[in-house]
Amino acid sequence: MTAYAVAHLHSTSDHEDVLDYIERIQDTMDPYGGRFLVHGSPVQVVEGEWPGALVMIAFPDLDSAHAWYASPAYQEILPLRTGHLAGDVVFAEGVPTGYDARKTAARMRARP
Repeated sequence: MTAYAVAHLHSTSDHEDVLDYIERIQDTMDPYGGRFLVHGSPVQVVEGEWPGALVMIAFPDLDSAHAWYASPAYQEILPLRTGHLAGDVVFAEGVPTGYDARKTAARMRARP
């Protein structure tokens, strides 16, 4: 099942290290089937607040996302970003084809 790496970067920066990170990240993702879905595009906040930038990367599955993050190639460039941009990064599995939220609600209602 497709998995997603989602980053909420609380600020943006054109620091040279960040630019190096951006130039190099694709090569770290390619062996794990990672592809950008959103990469710093402006967000339109309709509820709450969202300072900073949004990044979303899709991977074939959760194992691939974890393997990419732990890979020596990604770990080598990670400090280029984390040294200059604070943020939160999470992994989440997507839902299967045909997912119906009504069935989830029914299961939740049936819990004791």
